[in-house]
Amino acid sequence: MRGRALVAAATAAILSMCLASTAAAIDKVDTKKLRKGVTVRGIMEHERAFQRIAIAHDNNRAAATPGYDASVDYVVNRMRKAGYRVRLSEFDFPAWVQNGPATLERTAPDPATFAEGTDYLVTQFSGAGDVTAKIVPTNDIVVPPPGGAGSGTSGCEAGDFPAETAGNIALMQRGTCPFVQKFENAKTAGAVAALVFNDGGEGREEPIPIASVPNIGIPTLMTSNDVGEELLNGGGPTVHVVVDATTTPRAQYNVIADSKWGDKDRTIVVGAHLDSVEEGPGINDNGSGTSTDIEVAEQIAKLKQKPRNRIRFAFWGAEEAGLIGSTAYVRQLVANGKISQIEANLNFDMLGSPNFVRFVYDGDNSGGEGAVGPPGSAEIEQVFLKYFRSQGLVTDPTAFDGRSDYGEFIANGVPAGGLFSGAEGIKTERQESIYGGFAGMPFDECYHQACDSVFNLNRTSLNQMSDAVAHSTWTLARSKSPLVGGKATKKSKKAKRAKRAAKRLKYRGQFRTR
Repeated sequence: MRGRALVAAATAAILSMCLASTAAAIDKVDTKKLRKGVTVRGIMEHERAFQRIAIAHDNNRAAATPGYDASVDYVVNRMRKAGYRVRLSEFDFPAWVQNGPATLERTAPDPATFAEGTDYLVTQFSGAGDVTAKIVPTNDIVVPPPGGAGSGTSGCEAGDFPAETAGNIALMQRGTCPFVQKFENAKTAGAVAALVFNDGGEGREEPIPIASVPNIGIPTLMTSNDVGEELLNGGGPTVHVVVDATTTPRAQYNVIADSKWGDKDRTIVVGAHLDSVEEGPGINDNGSGTSTDIEVAEQIAKLKQKPRNRIRFAFWGAEEAGLIGSTAYVRQLVANGKISQIEANLNFDMLGSPNFVRFVYDGDNSGGEGAVGPPGSAEIEQVFLKYFRSQGLVTDPTAFDGRSDYGEFIANGVPAGGLFSGAEGIKTERQESIYGGFAGMPFDECYHQACDSVFNLNRTSLNQMSDAVAHSTWTLARSKSPLVGGKATKKSKKAKRAKRAAKRLKYRGQFRTR
């Protein structure tokens, strides 16, 4: 999961129309019984099961691995036992393997060999190749970035690449736009390989695991800041790059579990991604969201009330590789003419971060840091905000930045919302004064690492966030009033324009995307 990005184009295009949304009021629903049934003890039962699965399978549950297959089996068994109609939704996954050591060396002037793992990393989905060519930087690299770490725009636009990029190796600096966007632009400019170097901010000196574009067809690497600056200031050195990697199409699966009751034309999709990164077991990212959703689903099944609207619990595959499972699923709905059945998408990706903050997705983009959600997203946000206020708990907004599985839903006009407890971002002093923990430290020091285990969870966060998950899910499932004024509103010109604007968001995949 996670990060932040400004999506100014989408924001400007749909801000005014979403503020004028004709969304209906959401009914008040008594959720006390459900919240009482949802416990941290129940969540931890599932978390420990995912930990055992990871331990038995190379300490991870990544897509296209036996650990992911075992995670799918666990969720299927639990959801069927709870009485849900469960099916597997198939999608194509580009399984990528690096077959052997890579090479990055300067051949002229002043030959030098760089070390894989410390000086550079091969990106996931890099193409294979053996290339010797000149380094050609984009024309907008500034060291250090004038706006601070993460503010550079190198490689974000087609015009950033000089004509001599064609047939040579593009050099780009980390910054505002997704890595996949940089690599796509470099390939389009005719580069035979592409390098991105870290921008030298605090905690941004070394190469980090990132993803390229599946089937990009050229070698793609990330280097440290030092190596990047050395190549940038080297007067156009000649570099030798070798990557031995294979991409093979492979069937993977989302787990879809529907309630037996409820209006299918007002389906509430409650989603969390099931896969981990290859570097660790993913017990917070995103065992915490997955385990919470299973616990909420099991406790709903014990209630004597039936949902008015169908609840669909969705456990997404290959989120960490680029939102592949959820994207494929939504596109299937669009192709089958069933996207209009989805009333809302609730997304829960990381709920137990050790240095947590109670982040709520900013549906109306009041913070100005992301995209405005489709009509109804602001109302979903208010469900969470009103609930937390009723409990005397403060929240912070988190932007729709395209970094999790809500992305394709909002790109197709579906209202969305959800919760997030923090990833690699740094807690501020203000947040420390509100939530406790430690300012100046990441929300989750074990994000995308081997230490993301059952010992990497804050149970206070799990307790508070899971109650909000239960409250929002049952409120939307029982609400008689349509979230967005019925089907007529969904098909309005405003909604269609919002849909087109939201589609400008690039998917944010795996690893860190910018």
